[in-house]
Amino acid sequence: MNYQRFFEEAIDQLHAERRYRVFADLERIAGKFPRAIWRSNGRAEEITVWCSNDYLGMGQHPDVIASFQEAAGRMGSGAGGTRNISGTNHPLVELELELADLHAKEAALVFTSGFVSNEASISTIARLLPNCLIISDELNHASMIEGVRRSGAEKKIFRHNDVAHLESLLQAAGRERAKLIVFESVYSMDGDIAPIEAIADLADKYNAMTYIDEVHAVGMYGPRGGGITEREGLADRIDIIEGTLAKAFGTLGGYISGNKAVIDAVRSYAPGFIFTTALPPALAAATTTSIRHLKNSQTERDAQKRQAERTKQVLADAGLPVMNSATHIVPVLVGDPELCKMASDRLLGVHGIYIQPINYPTVPRGTERLRITPTPFHSDELIAELQAALVETWDALGIPYGAAGRPSVTENERIVSLLVPKSGG
Repeated sequence: MNYQRFFEEAIDQLHAERRYRVFADLERIAGKFPRAIWRSNGRAEEITVWCSNDYLGMGQHPDVIASFQEAAGRMGSGAGGTRNISGTNHPLVELELELADLHAKEAALVFTSGFVSNEASISTIARLLPNCLIISDELNHASMIEGVRRSGAEKKIFRHNDVAHLESLLQAAGRERAKLIVFESVYSMDGDIAPIEAIADLADKYNAMTYIDEVHAVGMYGPRGGGITEREGLADRIDIIEGTLAKAFGTLGGYISGNKAVIDAVRSYAPGFIFTTALPPALAAATTTSIRHLKNSQTERDAQKRQAERTKQVLADAGLPVMNSATHIVPVLVGDPELCKMASDRLLGVHGIYIQPINYPTVPRGTERLRITPTPFHSDELIAELQAALVETWDALGIPYGAAGRPSVTENERIVSLLVPKSGG
């Protein structure tokens, strides 16, 4: 048995499908966000990052860094154990209280990542409900899909943001059966928003629970950064609100918030929570500082919105195919995996601009794109430089110009299976 051959063939398969990922070696420069050092082939140069999920630059906010440093100096670098075995540090307790307050919920629970929070919470909630039916949006994130899969519950997939299709599935299930509707608020690849109120109305009508992923919205929307549910006054109508600490809040981790019984049940039954080391106290303290700041400051959100809108307009004015987006996400359509990778490589190597290519299976084939995320720190000058670099790249590679609307999409539950390579022969 040649074990290594199977792994080599799996990697060869990714290369053949133009899906092999190459990671850029980046070193962020504190105080100069979005500038970073890019290291490649023994050389280092300063570049501009245009695809960071640190949407508001809070990962480099002086108060956040100071909280991190103070807590690490006082309590050390790690938590020292799982939540049950010495790992429940006081800054983590304070963080969970802050998150519950952010969403006006009774309780919150912090996980080591947003992926884990979705996988562990969805699977546990559905397992604890008798004969639960999970009804999931077709464009849900891979972490949500994995949670659905691991639950062992029956699932139905509704067409993206299609409330009529969702209602037909709820109606067929009947009011008496346990049902969990799983969806996102902001879909990060297209930048569109779920019809949350209509989904909540259907949940009430058909006696279903609701679980919303707000990872790309927390910190970004609402008067205190509570997400789209806060902005639209709907947080009280959603049973479980899940979010991340690693995007707009600028640190690391994921969480859920809801009523005490649900949160306690997940805390008590989810292996992904029980059997992993707790978030370090320095991270918890820094995150609490970030959340408290964004609860009281609209400055970052206003500046980010202004720069995102300006970026969309400047790129569209140049004829670049900016896809429709109602949020801070600025997708630019390429439509070909090889060209998308070549565009990314050229932007970095020639122009010192880093934008990661987004290819299948993250997005459907034929909708490959560059996903741009302007922050408050992407100045008008940087936006003009981006426009010029994209135009030069489009011309050099022969990528089509023209307006781009929303692409047709298909169910992306294939993500999980596609990440597992076919067996070699």
